[in-house]
Amino acid sequence: MRLNGRVAIVTGAASGIGRATAQLFAQEGAQVLAVDLAGKGIAEAHKDQQHVATLEKSVADADAAEAIVDGAVKRFGKLDILMNNAGVASNALAELMAIEDWDRTFAVNVRAPFLLCQRAIPHLKSSAAGRIVNVASVMAEGTNFGLSAYCASKAGVAGLTRTLALELGKFKITANYLLPGAIRTGMTSPLWDARPDIADIWANKAALRRLGQPEDLAKAALFLASDDGAFVTGQGLTVDGGLMLRV
Repeated sequence: MRLNGRVAIVTGAASGIGRATAQLFAQEGAQVLAVDLAGKGIAEAHKDQQHVATLEKSVADADAAEAIVDGAVKRFGKLDILMNNAGVASNALAELMAIEDWDRTFAVNVRAPFLLCQRAIPHLKSSAAGRIVNVASVMAEGTNFGLSAYCASKAGVAGLTRTLALELGKFKITANYLLPGAIRTGMTSPLWDARPDIADIWANKAALRRLGQPEDLAKAALFLASDDGAFVTGQGLTVDGGLMLRV
């Protein structure tokens, strides 16, 4: 029960990393507000979880930070952990990328986490163990064709988180980010399922010779959110099965 008595927000929690993390946090004693877009099945995803409340909300909405953070505090009385997991990806060569796709990627991947952190900080200052866990990607440090917006946005998550760690350390708040590799999530599973050969390629690129599972990231998030990670801040934790060792 490493999160006993704590309150957490997890965005992008209808599937994949967010769902696994919300449920693991609840199993470890936390009260969790799980957030995702309308139509993503957030309530169904957590229907059997007594300690997980759900909210249909786009993190890119103008009132998202207020609705999500204030909603969690109103429901549970406080806030200890914020996990910004919601994200989108785009794939287009920089020369051809529509500015709308660029702006959407940054609105969801960078602006939304910033605004949620900004809204949450006053509450985290009142916590005995304030934690921010943001989800970046190994592509924050690497790249590939067509990923200019995605890589730039995830590098922005890393830079934002390190700065938050510096600014908030005096309040005993930690801020860290995860760097997932090739993970079987709601976003990637359709590709892996449709093209098992591509899934095998990515699995074999990893030193551990498999794709990551959402639970692999949930366990890493739990470490950073719990007392086990109390002296870790401003760090990017790579959870990729050794994918990037040969890049």
